[in-house]
Amino acid sequence: MSLVPKPGKPVRGSTTGRPVMAALDLLGRRWALRLIWELRDGSIGARDLRQRCDGMSSSVLYDRLKELGEAGLVEKDDEGGYRLSEIGSALGAAILPLIRWSSDWDASQNRH
Repeated sequence: MSLVPKPGKPVRGSTTGRPVMAALDLLGRRWALRLIWELRDGSIGARDLRQRCDGMSSSVLYDRLKELGEAGLVEKDDEGGYRLSEIGSALGAAILPLIRWSSDWDASQNRH
């Protein structure tokens, strides 16, 4: 099994290779969605990314950036920072309905 989930290949929890399962495997990895979130507004250097993701080790940061890069979601900019690729930016837009849903879910919970 490949280290970086790819559509058409078996991934954690699924041997079908369905694109949605590969995406869920990739995005379900520790800190992956947080990095996508932090890169949503543009390029950021590794040091700033690590500061924004309190508690992330530098080895995990670079592992995730490498995986997200191999998956085509993140790319290096001309100054050595990181940014979302075109398809990575599209993921950000695709997540917006989930953000809205989670706010509704939060509001629906009984608060005591």
